[in-house]
Amino acid sequence: MRLSFVIPAYNEEAYVGRCLEAVLNNLAEGNYDAEIIVVNNASIDRTKEVALSYPNVQVVDEPKKGLVQARHSGYCVATGDLIANIDADTQMPSGWVKRVMETFDSNPDLVGLSGPATFPDMPIYFNLSSYPFYALGMVFNKVIKVFTKEGAIFQGGNFVVKKSALDQIGGFNVGKYDFYGEDTEIACRVSRVGPTKFDFKLKNCASSRRFKGEGIFTLTSRYIINFFWPMIFKKPFSKTSIDIREKTN
Repeated sequence: MRLSFVIPAYNEEAYVGRCLEAVLNNLAEGNYDAEIIVVNNASIDRTKEVALSYPNVQVVDEPKKGLVQARHSGYCVATGDLIANIDADTQMPSGWVKRVMETFDSNPDLVGLSGPATFPDMPIYFNLSSYPFYALGMVFNKVIKVFTKEGAIFQGGNFVVKKSALDQIGGFNVGKYDFYGEDTEIACRVSRVGPTKFDFKLKNCASSRRFKGEGIFTLTSRYIINFFWPMIFKKPFSKTSIDIREKTN
């Protein structure tokens, strides 16, 4: 199977290089058929130039700002059987691609796969505390699925979906979702097509800049409510997000 990485990037010149290095290092671990698509999402910094400085990276310009818009634009040009949705401020550990490919190879009916986000620059108790949340989410998800016949858990910036499944559901929900709840929403719709899996060993390392910028309690509360809200009410609770970008010189 061919793997397409789709990486939305808005003013990510400080992060996108490290993200691409992690992707390329993973691909070098095996003989993988893959492509790397960076969606330059209305950036006004050197995001595009940095991305193009890496080998075998395709840059797609998307002038309409928005995470979901960027993911959809990347999906529209992707040629892979699997679409790996990661974020520009993440760095996948060694073996990430290997685990993804082996999981789909061993589960032909699987249409979606995800795993947790970890934050290396945060205290260990912070990372450990996320596991009860994921566990609770899985329980809640099963309850909701009894009534709605759909439901799955995807972690934004760390999920892979079969392109054929995205084709069947019409891609990402551009317009209704912009940032918060987009991962839950796409997970629920993809689950209509076939089974999904949340793999606790499929970790992706993410930046904690948003937690540091908005506050751990505030942002955690916002993430939690926007995880449950789309399952129940089919819309995001928070319609806008704060633009957090570290200044670079």
